[in-house]
Amino acid sequence: MAQADISSKRLIALAPDGWVKWVTKTPDMVAQTLLDSEFQWISRDTDTLIKAYSPTTGEILALNEFQFRPHPRMPRRIRAYAGLAEEKYNIRVYPVLINIFPPEGNTPILDHYESEVLGLKARQDYRVINLWETDVEIAFEPNLRGLLPLAPVMKGGASETILRRASLRLEDEERAEDLQRLLGIFATFVLGTNLVEQVMDLERQALLESPWGQAILEQGAERGEQRGLEKGREEGEQRGREQEAVRILHRQLRLRFGEVPELVETTLPRLNVEQLEELSDRLIEVNSLDEFIAALPPLTEE
Repeated sequence: MAQADISSKRLIALAPDGWVKWVTKTPDMVAQTLLDSEFQWISRDTDTLIKAYSPTTGEILALNEFQFRPHPRMPRRIRAYAGLAEEKYNIRVYPVLINIFPPEGNTPILDHYESEVLGLKARQDYRVINLWETDVEIAFEPNLRGLLPLAPVMKGGASETILRRASLRLEDEERAEDLQRLLGIFATFVLGTNLVEQVMDLERQALLESPWGQAILEQGAERGEQRGLEKGREEGEQRGREQEAVRILHRQLRLRFGEVPELVETTLPRLNVEQLEELSDRLIEVNSLDEFIAALPPLTEE
């Protein structure tokens, strides 16, 4: 299967004039050409440079950076890209950051970079577009069809109707299958795999070999790693509570009945916190060790 040609440049190239008008909010802006965005020290697949011109603004470079979720390092990165682009092409740069998904936790959504060293200040502003706040209907405008593969994650886009409409519109585009696969992948984030597979033929492999596919994999890996760390921490805390409950109950048994039988020794570590706390309460009520042993919950075979 051929590698899917899916990148930010590929999407923007579907309608560059409409795209540059949208991101710059300048109706008379016209895209002239998509430039090489690889620099000597930095190479990125999710940013795109557009050389554009407006009679009111003059010639500019519209730097488009896509980001899956807001990240605190992005302001510094955009400052670097903007500086390198201006140095390479000697044209003023208008940076735009497109956030695809909302931030996780308390990560702020910043629209500028600034720093100060010994009284010297540096600042880089950039426009921020959050797709989850952007009405999905604009993706169906002819001059913004580069947004169609992202339609499901836009405001009002998480529906089977939007998925079908976007897939149908993409049928007329060159390499339509690649674009539809990307649409399907983003749809799974908000609609679930089963529904998406019912609506369209979702073949993942060609997409996952593309730059956007690799970014999706990395995003999923980061989230999976974070969830794994959180799960591990929760499990560790739970295990710590269980071990402490076993220690306390074991001490109470020795104080009351002396030596603890092997049956009790092997049973207590296999109980959960709730069972151990219930046994601690029961220990106060029983009159003998035999009564306590009889109160031990049955253990299931592992």
